[in-house]
Amino acid sequence: MYSTVLLAVAGLASQATADCTRATLQDITAGYLAALAAGKPTGISALPSGTVAYVENNAETDISKGVLSQGIKIDFNRTIYDTTQCASYTEVVATSKHAYVIGARLAVTDGKITKIDTNVCDDGDWLFNAAGSLKYNQQEAWDVIPEAKRDSRDVIKAAGDAYIDAWGDSKVNPPFSKQCARLEGGSYLTGNCKLNFPPPFNISRRLYTIDEQYGAVDVFHNFPFLDKAIARDPGTETNNFFRVEAGQIKYIHENTVCSKKSCAK
Repeated sequence: MYSTVLLAVAGLASQATADCTRATLQDITAGYLAALAAGKPTGISALPSGTVAYVENNAETDISKGVLSQGIKIDFNRTIYDTTQCASYTEVVATSKHAYVIGARLAVTDGKITKIDTNVCDDGDWLFNAAGSLKYNQQEAWDVIPEAKRDSRDVIKAAGDAYIDAWGDSKVNPPFSKQCARLEGGSYLTGNCKLNFPPPFNISRRLYTIDEQYGAVDVFHNFPFLDKAIARDPGTETNNFFRVEAGQIKYIHENTVCSKKSCAK
């Protein structure tokens, strides 16, 4: 009897995993992007019949009043798909009218969006330059990695964590590629990707999206130290988006929200 129950539970778990496919996440993300462009959040077919948890710049927000209601011309977008957690992460760049760089994480359960986390940067945020973000995003290669050469989830996650951990601990040495490049706001830096800041650093809140096919991980978290108007703990809202190849960090994208225009400048 006990074995039968275990098999039944295992079967349900397998079915739940099987139901979260890349195709499902791709369709749902496409619906989100269409709604973002149209300025009609109610147009997302994958929204549940009731309310959905919508977080914009680390604050609970009415989805009908956030950036989804603006209607923007999307010049560039890149998405990764995490079928293990059933979530997608999309980086969006818009350069015309009201310029934005947006990071959006969609969490999905049973084919419906259960939560949307967004990091919305515009004029006055840290090193914001949508034109620069567009230019350098278009230059980078984020091709699908052949299956035999893919890193595991653990390796990809560890690389991202090491980069963040090294900010407050100079003894941590992230695994950087020789071609490592960092897109910070709209500025592009190559050659030396390691950063270190005066301690203490406490970055305990980390929300991950991991895609082995693209060797990518995105991390929503709070950045201590940067914004003078906000206490070091918890710090200001940011997210880091990594491309990892053969265990080494090749690309880093960082977009950080300021509490006031041009924080720390």
